[in-house]
Amino acid sequence: MHTLAHPAAPIAPVTLELHGVRLEPLGPQHAEGLRAAASDGELWKLRITSVPEPDQVDAYIAKALGQRPERLAFAVLDAASDKVLGTTSYHDIVPAIARLEIGYTWYARSAQRSHVNTTCKLMLMTHAFETLGAALVGLRTDNFNHASQAAIERLGAKKDGVLRHHALRRDGTVRDTVMYSITAGEWPEIKAHLRYKLAQHGTV
Repeated sequence: MHTLAHPAAPIAPVTLELHGVRLEPLGPQHAEGLRAAASDGELWKLRITSVPEPDQVDAYIAKALGQRPERLAFAVLDAASDKVLGTTSYHDIVPAIARLEIGYTWYARSAQRSHVNTTCKLMLMTHAFETLGAALVGLRTDNFNHASQAAIERLGAKKDGVLRHHALRRDGTVRDTVMYSITAGEWPEIKAHLRYKLAQHGTV
């Protein structure tokens, strides 16, 4: 197992499953499912997200795969039906300082406000801290994506600050990026909190 602490090679692709949600390495075979997920709510119309339009899904997947080893993208699936619910990634992977971020995350509207995001974050952070040996996991979002900021803060992540005039949005405007992080020392309490949230949801 290649870890961040011993980066002999890029982080190995892995499949994770918990509470009826499966994360598997994103590939061309997920294109049709991602098109359906993006269409569930016409998510590409949201200027504060990076959800691809249906006819851009193949290029979206190709770009994600082309960003290895700094990014490891996953398809999010319903484990029982194999329905694609969305996607998420490890990205900005920096083995030299045992740091990575979780992002490029979006879900079909029907999967939002469910246990899916909390379950995915629990799986990804458990793997990052306990298998890969991450010292810190970062998260980022658009300054106008208040729902995303609230969701990240509910995870227990600490706000690091705001990068002003940081990245282009799909409509050509330039966003500020709000940065958050969780350290390895904070992880045990965060993990307990996420498990509690899932228990309240009736998934544990």
